[in-house]
Amino acid sequence: MSAPFTDLTGTDSFTETLRQENIDTWLSATNHRFVTELFDGSIAPQVMAGYLVQDYRFLDTFLALIGGAIANADTLSGRLRLAQFAGEIAGDENTYFLRSFEALGVTEQQRDSVPDTQATTGFKRLFLDAASSGSYAGILSVLVVCEGLYLDWASKAPAKRPESFVHHEWISLHDYPEFHELVDFLRRELDRVGPADAQTAREFFSRTVALEQLFFDESYRHPLI
Repeated sequence: MSAPFTDLTGTDSFTETLRQENIDTWLSATNHRFVTELFDGSIAPQVMAGYLVQDYRFLDTFLALIGGAIANADTLSGRLRLAQFAGEIAGDENTYFLRSFEALGVTEQQRDSVPDTQATTGFKRLFLDAASSGSYAGILSVLVVCEGLYLDWASKAPAKRPESFVHHEWISLHDYPEFHELVDFLRRELDRVGPADAQTAREFFSRTVALEQLFFDESYRHPLI
């Protein structure tokens, strides 16, 4: 298996510099109560259901973000890898959500009627802002956090996974060899183009890390009743 996120970034890399600038919030997210309870399977079904409903809400804008990355990439190899990434999100991950909603008893009416949380609203705005920014570095900064932060916590999961597929598949979706390779690709791309557009990258990176922590926090404030 490839190295975890923190080993993919050299101590003097641009990506690691951005992470260190946001290290307190990054660590708060990757060591969150949500992660701990996901690992041992103790997370309340209402919390997990609310979290997944909100996460699924911005699947549309996340695909728009990847589309923006494809449009602004400066190499054919980059466009091809990003297009493959979009297909992965539209395939296996989308299927996981639908299976999980069924297992948790989440109806389509609930999925449609529950209001967006502050974090969900923030993510939707963030993805559209980045996608329309015209900045490949800015888009990559958002993607590196969204995927790299999840790799960081998922790669620390204990060998014994929880019994429910809702829990253990959410972990494994963010900790398998091809996912490690995806994060490595995103990191290398940001290290390559980021320094030339550092301020934009820095702003989007920081904004994304803060939203990741808030999203975990709000899963407990807004469980699905």
